[in-house]
Amino acid sequence: MRRFVWFLIVFPCAAVPLLTSGVFGFSEVDLQKLKTTNQCPGCDLSGAVIQGGKLPGANLAGANLSSASISNSNLTGANLSNANLNYVNLNNANLEGANLESANLRVAVLTNANLRGANLSNANLTGAALWDANLTNANLTNATLAGAHLTDATWTDGAKCKEDSTGQCRK
Repeated sequence: MRRFVWFLIVFPCAAVPLLTSGVFGFSEVDLQKLKTTNQCPGCDLSGAVIQGGKLPGANLAGANLSSASISNSNLTGANLSNANLNYVNLNNANLEGANLESANLRVAVLTNANLRGANLSNANLTGAALWDANLTNANLTNATLAGAHLTDATWTDGAKCKEDSTGQCRK
């Protein structure tokens, strides 16, 4: 029930500034570049819909993916270092071994995401939804987890986080 309430509160509040600021003007050229070359560092893909994308090893370092929907996508080994992933939807995404160092994942949806062995050092995960996410062997050195929802996530050591794990994994 708390998960449902969280979505009802966070996403309508998040959508208001996005709908009024023209954030959804991602570059079609950048999206095509990513699809054809699997390379798009520094690209503007804010608000793009790439559901079910097959992007293993993609280079998106420093890209703007805020409010994008990349759910059910394969991003194994992708480079998302220093990327802006505010409010991104990465539900059911495979990010195993991905580099998310210094990425901004504030209020990102990573429910049921595979982050096994991912580098999340110095990442901002404030308010992120990580329910049922797999963080086994992930590097969370200096990551900000304030307000991150970790209920039923598998922690870096393989232990399950208890219900109401917010900001830290309660085992």
